[in-house]
Amino acid sequence: MIASLKERLVKVLTDGHLVKKQDLDKALEIQKKSRGSLGKILIDQGFITHKALMVAVSEQLGVPPIDLSKYKIGHEILKLIPEKVARQYSVLPFSKIGNVLTIVMSDPLDVLAIDDIKTMTHLKVDVAIAPENEIKETINSYYGTTAHSHAQEITKILEEVKAEDEVEVVEEEKIDVSEAAEESQTAPIVKVVSLILNEAIKKRASDIHIEPCEKFLKVRYRIDGALHDILTLPNKNKNAILARIKIMSRLDITETRMPQDGRFKIHFKGKEIDFRISVLPVTFGGKVVMRILDKSNISVGLDKLGFLPAPLSIFKTALTRPYGMILVTGPTGSGKSTTLYSIINQLNTQERNIITLEDPVEYETEGVTQIAARPEIGLTFAVGLKSVLRQSPDIIMVGEIRDFETADIAIKASLTGQFILSTLHTNDSCGAITRLIDMGVEPFLVASSLILSSAQRLMRKICENCKEEIEIPENVLKRLGIDTHELRKREAKNFYKGRGCSRCSDTGYYGRVGILEALLIDDPIRGMIMKKASSDQIKEYAVKEKHMLTLRDNAVENCIIGVTTLEEMLRVTSED
Repeated sequence: MIASLKERLVKVLTDGHLVKKQDLDKALEIQKKSRGSLGKILIDQGFITHKALMVAVSEQLGVPPIDLSKYKIGHEILKLIPEKVARQYSVLPFSKIGNVLTIVMSDPLDVLAIDDIKTMTHLKVDVAIAPENEIKETINSYYGTTAHSHAQEITKILEEVKAEDEVEVVEEEKIDVSEAAEESQTAPIVKVVSLILNEAIKKRASDIHIEPCEKFLKVRYRIDGALHDILTLPNKNKNAILARIKIMSRLDITETRMPQDGRFKIHFKGKEIDFRISVLPVTFGGKVVMRILDKSNISVGLDKLGFLPAPLSIFKTALTRPYGMILVTGPTGSGKSTTLYSIINQLNTQERNIITLEDPVEYETEGVTQIAARPEIGLTFAVGLKSVLRQSPDIIMVGEIRDFETADIAIKASLTGQFILSTLHTNDSCGAITRLIDMGVEPFLVASSLILSSAQRLMRKICENCKEEIEIPENVLKRLGIDTHELRKREAKNFYKGRGCSRCSDTGYYGRVGILEALLIDDPIRGMIMKKASSDQIKEYAVKEKHMLTLRDNAVENCIIGVTTLEEMLRVTSED
């Protein structure tokens, strides 16, 4: 069929008087020299419109037209043709039945492309037709803007820059990069940095890492808690890229020996997004880490963080208390700031004076007085907290309790009518209690002031686009400490995983969910604190008598209801 396609098209075009004979002869002569596609040559030369050619091919040669918007192409089919080939030939794998692969092309006369695909896939090939713009849009939709295509675009821009070029950038407080990939900007380096920011936001990255190596500059994004290599840039451009980021952040571009911290804002598709910058001098230059702070992420209430109903209910009960202290614990990157800001948003009313003391201020919040701690000039959490107490606050958020002095002031403030929110770096909710006592706070003060201690983690969610059931042997579940009898009672037969698709970049995960261990301090626990009980003893009581769900319990439940995987449970939580 393919071999005779060109001859049949020539006959259709001449018989139907769609192309003049001299124009067709010219196109055939060009094709003989260039070995290009006859259809593309006819269109490029202006001898026929794309629409007219499509109609001719479809009607006269029996190549069916396809409306790509009405179909969903499976990931297994997409894997048959690599993105690079799909973009090169403007072709899309559509379906596979037996050993026959149907592909969609804008130019089904491109015999070279068809032969290449036959050789590559070892399959017979049938052809359908669709407009080129639709195919390109569909390729972008399914394959996404991958690291490869992203790198190609940036490399092309950087070809405009010579090693000795000085890139002049304008100092800006807010930089609009919404359409950076499409817009032409004067300095190529400006456009490269904008593309890096733009792509990071599109990919839901929480951090951007720009790392100088011996022979190149590496860019990585942290997505759903894991770092992914995105692209490498020529070494000659690293100083210009670093200078651009420093100027955007209002940092001294001549400083190369000391660490620097800064921030800037951008507008992206109508949203204001903050970037917090850390520059660290390393062996081959300045390493940059940019934390992306999207305000829309913290404007949600506690109900939107994905916590299970039982611990969330306990947390909400604590928020109804008029005064006292709530502690949120967990490692860096466990979502503590998001939880605290969600609480602040929930409690933020005109009747309340809310003051935060942070290092640094992560999200600017309307109606809240925010103070940035600056230890280098003596404005520590403890010093700032003393001054805040003179401002008649109703609610105080302290970014972190790091030492005895801060803990002592915060606890005493919570006993005199203030509502205190803060964080601690401990592994679980019970460990926070003993940590305060280890700092030197008297047990009776901890028992009297603390109303809730919580711990949290973030777990990756299974991608809904490629989610599938899996069966786990009962002996494996028992080894993991999962109650198989309880599973049978609930008729929970299978667990789930993501097989990997273009939406989740073949990871099987898309997005994250919070898990929460909430310990409400009641009279028996206060008594245990007064007696200096260990964290293990407090935890044993809380689980046995109060039915507290531990972090592992939360993780198991999320596995059972199909939110995450057993592998993620093991990665994020430890055995109780």
